[in-house]
Amino acid sequence: MWPRSGKAEVWASGQDLQPTAPGGFGVNGLKVHDGSGWVSNSSQGTLLRIPMLPDSAAGPTVEAATGLASIDDFSFTGHGNTLLVAQPGLNQVDLITPGGASRAVLTAASGLSGPSSVSVSGRTVYVTSAAYATGVDPNLLMARLGG
Repeated sequence: MWPRSGKAEVWASGQDLQPTAPGGFGVNGLKVHDGSGWVSNSSQGTLLRIPMLPDSAAGPTVEAATGLASIDDFSFTGHGNTLLVAQPGLNQVDLITPGGASRAVLTAASGLSGPSSVSVSGRTVYVTSAAYATGVDPNLLMARLGG
């Protein structure tokens, strides 16, 4: 809802934001960064960038990363378009580089238990472990970004 007009409107829509099956999760996490809206699509395993045009309209959707089998929330590391992505179904947090390459940087061995959200403050990373699939050891993990 917009504070002045009281009206809400769809800013972006399309197949890239939809779930792959009825009842599935489609567009999920959202961050505004560097003139674009960035969203995760849990069902399609994608991280998408939607440019914000000068008139505030949504530009064409661009796939920033694919093959993220269980993407949920994400956070920028503060280094350009490098991100950390929570993947609860894989029980890991992945580092995604601007070219879309992905590698696990935190896992169950780090203390994760179904990571569902990630946040970066300075050089500190916070990850919620919801443990909703296992019910075992929900926690808040803290890690430091490397050089």
